[in-house]
Amino acid sequence: MPAHAVIGGQWGDEGKGKVVDFLAEKAHCVVRYQGGNNAGHTVVTQKGEFSLHLVPSGILWPQVTCIIGNGVVVDPDVLIEEMDNLESRGIDTSRLYVSERAHLIMPYHILLDRLEERARGSEALGTTGRGVGPAYTDKTGRMGIRAGELFDLSSEDFLSRLKRTIEFKNNIITKIHGEPPVSLEEVYDKCLNWSQRLKHHIRPTELMVHKTLSQGHNVLLEGAQGTLLDLDHGTYPYVTSSSPSIGGAGTGMGLSPRDITSITGVFKAYSTRVGSGPMASEMHDSTGDALREKAWEYGVTTGRARRIGWFDAVAGRYSVLVNGFTSLVLTRLDVLDGFPCIKICVGYEVDGDAVDHFPASASLLGRCRPVYEELPGWEVPTANATQMSQLPREAVTYVRRIEELVGSPIHVISTGPRRGETIVIKPIL
Repeated sequence: MPAHAVIGGQWGDEGKGKVVDFLAEKAHCVVRYQGGNNAGHTVVTQKGEFSLHLVPSGILWPQVTCIIGNGVVVDPDVLIEEMDNLESRGIDTSRLYVSERAHLIMPYHILLDRLEERARGSEALGTTGRGVGPAYTDKTGRMGIRAGELFDLSSEDFLSRLKRTIEFKNNIITKIHGEPPVSLEEVYDKCLNWSQRLKHHIRPTELMVHKTLSQGHNVLLEGAQGTLLDLDHGTYPYVTSSSPSIGGAGTGMGLSPRDITSITGVFKAYSTRVGSGPMASEMHDSTGDALREKAWEYGVTTGRARRIGWFDAVAGRYSVLVNGFTSLVLTRLDVLDGFPCIKICVGYEVDGDAVDHFPASASLLGRCRPVYEELPGWEVPTANATQMSQLPREAVTYVRRIEELVGSPIHVISTGPRRGETIVIKPIL
């Protein structure tokens, strides 16, 4: 069987956690392929609500093997805490594996992330301060520490590299930011503790995934954040440090493009964004405030209030173009229940001129004004619906209009946080 990618189509927070959990019932393996613990996926089951930051969202199905791929940057302290929390709630984590090629978020990455964001002042990017960006910087700068190196901590090569790296980082920390240096001994002790706890979970995971595919089993590839935060294709520089789009799915796990034969985009029925950066359809009114509170749009990782906007079909069409989605999942349709009028952004205007594409320039996008199409809302609730026939006519019209505007079919609609609160128009797996 082929690999199936699940990708956020907007700025993240689209509900990928629920979608991956829903699809994982028919999967043998779920792989997280990029990002770090700057993302949060929420899954609700009969055992309650789970907030996952590094562990793949398939972990709540006992038959599923879960893998953290080489494209992820891993904070071992966060991973160990997350595993402990899952175990305390009866979830077996012995089937969780970390790629030996995955880079580690070190203590100095977290410190530098916060210091660099502080130094930007009013031009801060709105990072989560989890050390993700600095870890990816060290990866590309060939200064990173990989998970597999935890097996070789006593080697002369590891010790000398760690010492040189910390000396380099401490020059920045002390001379540029004026903060106390990081202790080599404390960092090394952390590495020793990580090695003892994680040694049974670190594997050559690309071999595991290829074996799974060769045996004819389904593999789900789980992205974090969303396409519009992609390092190359998002609203640069207000982006994440990895590739949440389809390009990151192959490199983040060591797969050929031929292995990935279905690509599902997850879109919220409206738009949200956390942090700085342009968002053409953002609402600054009581409707936006009401929608935020109704949906409780606050970050799983940071707790920050999310910015709210109407569905942006221009951005959605661009996301479809970049990823080649074969199907879409529309989430949180039920949040729009009861709004008398619903808008869709169908175009942009800048200084009176029409813009029919998603601009590469964040400055230009920031000057874009939305062109809206208004649709009637619905009073009959969509919450908990499991069949299209249960949706009011106006909600069906809204769904079909989104399909038309972005150019890709919607196969699944989520009408609530639980697995059963889902409409399957056409099976994805």
